[in-house]
Amino acid sequence: MISRRKFIGQAATAATAFTILPRFVLGKGYTPPSDKLYIAGIGVGGKGESDIAAFAKSGKAEIAYLCDVDDRRAANTVKNFPNAKYYKDYRVMLDKEHKHIDAVSVSTPDHNHAVQAMAAMQLGKHVYVQKPLTHDIYEARMLTEAARKYKVVTQMGNQGASNDGVRQLAEWYNDGQVGDVHTVYCWTNRPVWPQGIQWPSQKAEIPKELDWDLWLGTAPFKDYVEKLVPFNWRGWWDYGTGALGDMACHIIEPPFKVLGLGYPTEVECSVGSVYVDEFKRGYFPESCPPSSHIILTFPERNGKPKVKLHWMDGGIQPERPEELGPNERMGDGGNGVIFVGTKGKMMCGTYSSLPSLLPTSRNKEVSTPQTIKRIPGGAEGHYGQWVEACLAGYGKNELSSPFDLAGPMTEAILMGNLAIRSYDIRKPREKNPNQFDYPGRGIKLLWDGPNMKITNFDEANQFVKREYRQGWHL
Repeated sequence: MISRRKFIGQAATAATAFTILPRFVLGKGYTPPSDKLYIAGIGVGGKGESDIAAFAKSGKAEIAYLCDVDDRRAANTVKNFPNAKYYKDYRVMLDKEHKHIDAVSVSTPDHNHAVQAMAAMQLGKHVYVQKPLTHDIYEARMLTEAARKYKVVTQMGNQGASNDGVRQLAEWYNDGQVGDVHTVYCWTNRPVWPQGIQWPSQKAEIPKELDWDLWLGTAPFKDYVEKLVPFNWRGWWDYGTGALGDMACHIIEPPFKVLGLGYPTEVECSVGSVYVDEFKRGYFPESCPPSSHIILTFPERNGKPKVKLHWMDGGIQPERPEELGPNERMGDGGNGVIFVGTKGKMMCGTYSSLPSLLPTSRNKEVSTPQTIKRIPGGAEGHYGQWVEACLAGYGKNELSSPFDLAGPMTEAILMGNLAIRSYDIRKPREKNPNQFDYPGRGIKLLWDGPNMKITNFDEANQFVKREYRQGWHL
């Protein structure tokens, strides 16, 4: 695991030169794997399209295989990489081509990340997985352990982890500019897709280009509905992880890394209500809520005080700091982070952009030495950093978001969704079955991180690990 101490005080380890025999000695003129990384992409439309392009741009990657369940979404990438062999089922691709693949990129909906990444790692393939790393807490733990077991190079697709901003924030923090941070506020303007709604009652015709059964993957079978693919799946628990899953890996990453946080010990939440009429609150347990406010408590560590981290989405924002001028933007406008310390405050936007001490006049007054090595290209360099680490071999290069960091952070983030779903557990009242109680509301959940267990409300533990559809396994 890359420790916080190494992150804040040590330059990235130089790649160690090594020589291996070419894999394709009798093949079609392939260059040795030591010079070129042969990548297979699973999910190559949308974000997958830009991921694949970024790997190719590194100059040391060969996009050898492409896989997508939707030919429409894959079309641009297939056109841009005409020499790459195209598959619809990642299992078939890995079975047939694993001898010719060095690494796999996973850019699919959240509910299939874990099974796809695990299948690749079990074959000894390095993996790059889009955020959030997984849909469930249990899956994140399993991928973190698998990366060590199979000794593969890993990176999560929260590109801001390679930006200068998080390193600048760490340097200010380690220099004592804000003292001991005890409270953090994180917020986003997401969701920008429907949440807090009822599952559509009208099924639709499946597009001929889409393999709906493969798209469902681990999720329970449901009839195809309009507008779920390619984007609105984020608002449904069977497939997505809501606003928190979409953005927290970008926004919570700076405090998680700068403050050296680990597993939280407590979580509580409140969620926005949806009303089906003037007086009646809608109950839509299949859908993520329209807004939420989550509070994660992280314990004391290394002589530092416990930290309360607030997550807000759906239009909720923290109180504006007094140190911020009336015309100065809070965060980047729609998203941001505020660190509150015993001696001052600091702030940034999404991907750790726009790092700033507060008041902003301090940025010109404070001179903090640069002690942390920057990643060339920042967020774009996130891709090349992984490619270089894969070529160097397991354990040779330091990465910005390996699973040893991304896994525990994903677990902490998904604790918020565990609290949201526990908040909405509904039970009929004994004397009047048409009325309901919500036993999870108004309580604080206590978390045993090492054992992945809520200790004071057992009903919540059903959300730690999903039951996969028959035929799918991790």
